Amino acid sequence: MATAKKAPAAKKAPAKKAATPVKKAAAAPAKKAPAKKAAAPVKKAAAAPAKKAPAKKRTPNAAFMKAMTPSAALAAIIGDKAVPRTEVTKKVWEYIKKNNLQDKTQRTMINADAKLKEIFKKAQVSMFEMTKLINGHLS
Repeated sequence: MATAKKAPAAKKAPAKKAATPVKKAAAAPAKKAPAKKAAAPVKKAAAAPAKKAPAKKRTPNAAFMKAMTPSAALAAIIGDKAVPRTEVTKKVWEYIKKNNLQDKTQRTMINADAKLKEIFKKAQVSMFEMTKLINGHLS
């Protein structure tokens, strides 16, 4: 019986060969699919080291931490000790808040008193412009 089943299968095979040009076209995309599967693990391997990169610790910027000596006009507000730029800005803001020098309607503007006019050279300054003007008084 087993031989009888093999005989009809042999007859069907030539019929399939006649239709093989159609299957060859279909067979080509089938070969491309395994290639895509092979490419996917490569991407996963490349993505794994990228996760390790953010684990590095950031080093602070030394330029911001360097102690700067204030000019005489700025020293009248923050003191004459050498301090980093970040501390200078904090101390100027403390002075502004303590003396209510922020404009009441437009909070981004600072109304300069006599001490701040020596630094800013204007009666009113924007808070964004303030650090630029202060930097001229640091050395």
